[in-house]
Order: sequence, then structure tokens, then C-alpha cells
Amino acid sequence: MSKTVEPESGSALEELTQDASSRKRFLSMVGGAGAAGALTMFLAACGEDEKEKSAGTAGDEKKTGGGGGDLEIVNYALTLEYLEAQFYADVLKSGVVTDKAVGEAAKMIGQNEQEHVDALLATAKKLGTPAKKPKASFQKVIDGGEKMVLETAATVENLGAAAYLGQAGRIKSKEILAAALAIHTVEGRHAAALNKIVGKSIVPDGAFAKPASMDEVLKQVKPFLVS
Repeated sequence: MSKTVEPESGSALEELTQDASSRKRFLSMVGGAGAAGALTMFLAACGEDEKEKSAGTAGDEKKTGGGGGDLEIVNYALTLEYLEAQFYADVLKSGVVTDKAVGEAAKMIGQNEQEHVDALLATAKKLGTPAKKPKASFQKVIDGGEKMVLETAATVENLGAAAYLGQAGRIKSKEILAAALAIHTVEGRHAAALNKIVGKSIVPDGAFAKPASMDEVLKQVKPFLVS
């Protein structure tokens, strides 16, 4: 997994990094001082030091999926959210989760993921043509029992958080960056809660979250897709 993803030229993140007044307006738009910590984390995780820049970042930029613009990124996020929403719906329908408290948590997370789908779908429609819902199956995970389901849920949520972070430096629109930041924060909270349930660290990457490129994320979700 890539440690950093340099903001592309002309991206919203680059503008926020360089322009204090723009950053102030952005923070006001997404929640004022309460959002400052999240934005700082985005900047820290997506910024590169001079040593890394001198080594070259072209490969990392290609890994993020090319220059398809904000619609490409929104559709990428929408595809992931479709999968997450279906995962929780299928798990809850199966009855494999027997712990009442865990089941309630799964229900809440599933509702969050569906709300993410609805928001991203509306945004994609405004930008152009939305991605279609992929065909997927989580039956093998469900057949593996409650432990496997919870471990997969933790993996999925950590992956989701890393996916949003991986695209932050490419987003051109500050409104879409604000939405991505808000969803990333929720995905991180989901991941922390599920990590605790399965006995893992709530901060697996330490003080700063690590981004994942499109290639890295899509490779991990491919086993769930049905041709």
C-alpha cells in the first residue's frame, strides 16, 4: 500500500494546502473547527516530503486510476459503497450474526453505507453517467460463519477508508472533497469499531492513516464480484 499520494496540480487539495483563505472557507463549509483535524489528517497523509518527491511519483499517480476527473472518482466510490451496502444487507438477511449488539451495529453501518450510495449516486448523476451496481456475492463469507463475517467487515471498512484517502489528492471540486472527507471519517469510525470487535488495533496504521490506490482496492474486492 502506498504511503502517500501527492495532490495533483489543480486539485482541490492542492489549493487548500497552498491557500489559507480558501482553506478557511472550506472548513466553514464542512463544519468549521470540528473538521480541521480531519482535513489536517488528509493533508498529512497525502503530502509528500522532499525525499519522496525526488524519487518520483508518476507511478503512484497512475495507480490512482488515471485522469478521468471527479466523475471517475465518484463512480469508483459509488461502486465500493454498492458493495458495502450489499454486504451488510446480505449478512443481516442471513442471520449469521447472532450477537444482538453486534447485529445492531451491523444494521447501523449498513444504513450508513446505503446513505453513502444514495448521496454518491445523486452526485454522479449531476456529473454525468453513474456507475451501475456491480453483481457481487458474499455467500462464501457468510458460509464461513460469524467470525469470518466480522473479520471481513473490518477488512472492508479499513479498505473503504483507505480508498477515499487514496483519491483525495485527485479531486478537483472542493464540494466533492468535502463529501469524500465526511464519508472517509465515517468509514474510519466503522473500521475502528469493527477492529475492536475482532480484537485488532483501532488504529492499525498508527497516528496517520495510509491511502490505497484504485488498483490496490479493486484487486481486493475482485473476489466478491460475479461475472
